[in-house]
Amino acid sequence: MRVNLFDFDLPPERIALRPAEPRDAARLLIVRPHGTRPFEDRSILDLPGQFGPGDVLVVNDARVIPARLQGFRVRASASARIEVTLFKRQGEASWRAFARPAKKLRLGEVIHFAAENSTECPPESLDAEVVSKGEEGEIVLKFALAGEALGEAIERIGQMPLPPYISGRRTPDHRDDRDYQTMFAQKPGAVAAPTASLHFTPRLVEALGQRGISIQKVTLQVGAGTFLPVKASDTEDHKMHAEWGEVTEATADALNRARVSGGRIVAVGTTSLRILESAAAQDGKQKGKIAAFAGETSIFITPGYRFKAVDALLTNFHLPRSTLFMLVAAFSGLKTMQAAYAHAIAENYRFYSYGDACLLFPAMAESGA
Repeated sequence: MRVNLFDFDLPPERIALRPAEPRDAARLLIVRPHGTRPFEDRSILDLPGQFGPGDVLVVNDARVIPARLQGFRVRASASARIEVTLFKRQGEASWRAFARPAKKLRLGEVIHFAAENSTECPPESLDAEVVSKGEEGEIVLKFALAGEALGEAIERIGQMPLPPYISGRRTPDHRDDRDYQTMFAQKPGAVAAPTASLHFTPRLVEALGQRGISIQKVTLQVGAGTFLPVKASDTEDHKMHAEWGEVTEATADALNRARVSGGRIVAVGTTSLRILESAAAQDGKQKGKIAAFAGETSIFITPGYRFKAVDALLTNFHLPRSTLFMLVAAFSGLKTMQAAYAHAIAENYRFYSYGDACLLFPAMAESGA
């Protein structure tokens, strides 16, 4: 499909620079493609009323690491500042990263990273060698530390990797260390937040439980490539970055039991949806049954995809021309989502990672809510 079909204009003032306070005060747009009222303006706190006993919400328990590192490289007597964003661990000591500026970096060069505005004297530093260079600023770094020691050093000197549409308009601060992490965050490794779960609070979880709605956890270590606009002119020419994910056997069993009992599976976020669809049987008598899964997925969902594992999707509002907007267009229909986003813009919804949410039902015949 032509990528320009997924474009739209968004006024800059609709981009949220901070989350709602409290988190569950965010707005919720309900999108029912086949309803007499296709769009309903609600609140996140109305979410429990949309489901009932036996339904299951599936959240991503990935934890965001402070993957943005500030450093410099020295060449003769001259030094130059380098910023990198880690996006995929390659081994005990190596990471793939996006570097700025990358063109002038040379293979074998060492970058010296340190925490910005450190009060330590001398400041803690972390060195890494450039061992590979790719396209569009992508490099591979081999660090002087490895394993757990490397992870601990990154935690100490790194910054939360806010998306550029936020970090380009204000300076990230310590408040983001809390705001850009979900209440379910447990397994470190993501370099972008599973943002639909940012709306959840203990109060909301308790309200869901009171209605007999359970929560199950999966993992998808979200990479920076997930949120990038697609630069190809046709979706067939776009290559997804692979991300590591896991659905445990216990979670798969719980979801399959819920489905057999008539419960609906609700993906909280596109990341949860992508790992569930990766774990679902593709054909045969077992089609749609979710199996235990651990490994990489580069699933790319565009209109025409037939969903197997998910009955509803809670997600934020996404970037134009992004793989995520393509995914929601596949789920609820392109024309429906174009109209839904136009409605959201007109009604002053807040967009992107720190913004409001929408609850999507599929373009095919829905289960009754």
